[in-house]
Amino acid sequence: MITSEQKADTVKSVQTNKNDTGSTSVQVAVLTERIKYLTEHLRSNQHDFMARRGLLQLVGQRRRLLRYLAKKDAKGYLELIQKLGIRR
Repeated sequence: MITSEQKADTVKSVQTNKNDTGSTSVQVAVLTERIKYLTEHLRSNQHDFMARRGLLQLVGQRRRLLRYLAKKDAKGYLELIQKLGIRR
């Protein structure tokens, strides 16, 4: 699990203003950090099927949020995926 400090750093790197903690781009950034953590966990624990299921759920949730962001703000979407290093 990511620590609260890691989450706060992630939020600060993406937020548009000081009080922005729940926008779509912030949610995508936090999900990306959780996905990175679970990916590393599954490299060493290949038979942890519950973690694998959780990872697939997080990836699906992030995909839905990115689809929404691409419809609402195409320029912001492109900037976000470049900043986070996500493939299209």
